[in-house]
Amino acid sequence: MNQLGRIHNFGAGPATLPLEVVEECQNSLPNLNASGFGLLEISHRSDTFQKIIDSAMERLRRILSIPEDYTVLFLQGGASLQFYMSALNLLKTGEKVDFLVTGAWSQKAMKEAMRIGDVSPRWDDSENGFTSIPKNGEYSIRDDAVYLHYTSNNTLYGTQYHHLPENYGKPRVLDASSDIAGVPIDVSAHDLIYAGAQKNLGPSGVTVVILSPWAMEKANQNIPTMLDYSVHSSKGSLFNTPNTFGIFVLDRVLNWVEENGGLEGSIARNITKSDLLYEELDRSNFWRPHAEKDSRSVMNVTWRLPNTELEEKFLEEAILAGLGGLKGHRSVGGIRASLYNGCPIERVEALGSFMRDFESCNR
Repeated sequence: MNQLGRIHNFGAGPATLPLEVVEECQNSLPNLNASGFGLLEISHRSDTFQKIIDSAMERLRRILSIPEDYTVLFLQGGASLQFYMSALNLLKTGEKVDFLVTGAWSQKAMKEAMRIGDVSPRWDDSENGFTSIPKNGEYSIRDDAVYLHYTSNNTLYGTQYHHLPENYGKPRVLDASSDIAGVPIDVSAHDLIYAGAQKNLGPSGVTVVILSPWAMEKANQNIPTMLDYSVHSSKGSLFNTPNTFGIFVLDRVLNWVEENGGLEGSIARNITKSDLLYEELDRSNFWRPHAEKDSRSVMNVTWRLPNTELEEKFLEEAILAGLGGLKGHRSVGGIRASLYNGCPIERVEALGSFMRDFESCNR
């Protein structure tokens, strides 16, 4: 723990934020930007907040090199709402949509799309325990599919795409919740990208949605107002009261990213952090990484120990050593370290030191 009593947080989300951003929030609570209104009290219709949301959108466009003709929305409901909302806007009843199934979140997205369209998993690694990512050429897409959906990073299993999946000429729809602004991304190669902010971009409660002109034209008009992308676009993400606090933090995190080398700086730091941890895991057969080497995530590193008793002991002693958020997802078990943008390299070094000590005492 540091002098503020903050633990080394490896939680998968809501995830750690840069300390500078946390302190900015603290300072803004009683009086935001000299407006006289506290951060949690500011009206979403005020000039003060309009400047904040405009700033956040402009920063996101710069960092991700979002094309000028693409639409950016800040919504609510998380990626879980986007599983359904994206299909609802892009599909007519019975139209075909294809999925690459690399984990629980792509399974959930596929299940929601089934409510509207004819869904087909074109590649599915569930029988192998989701240890890998498909290579181009290992799957095909139906000729009459409207789009291809995939999930770039899989928080539960620690796998991640390190290439742009072949789309066979179809629009790509991407759930980028757990690696947006932390890895390379070609926004122009996608027609819809959605991401919950609570991992790499800010706190829970804000969802970033990026839409191409094709996606905006496809938006189905005969749907509930709150689920219509065109409605939110026409109101500048202010159709209803947004998560004003979350958007403020999002803007501050994006400012931090820009001040620390932009997207390239985040990519470099995340590679360095994950390399350190994977080197530790590969050093000994005491540790048992889940993902195949060419599919390993730089965001979420997952592994097992020789037995569950040792895993429980590892987690208990880690807490005592000031290392938290390491328990694997309840559906998977094991250990998971999330290395999002807000995680400093010193935190990973502390984890590596603890792992070496733990192994020496428990082999």
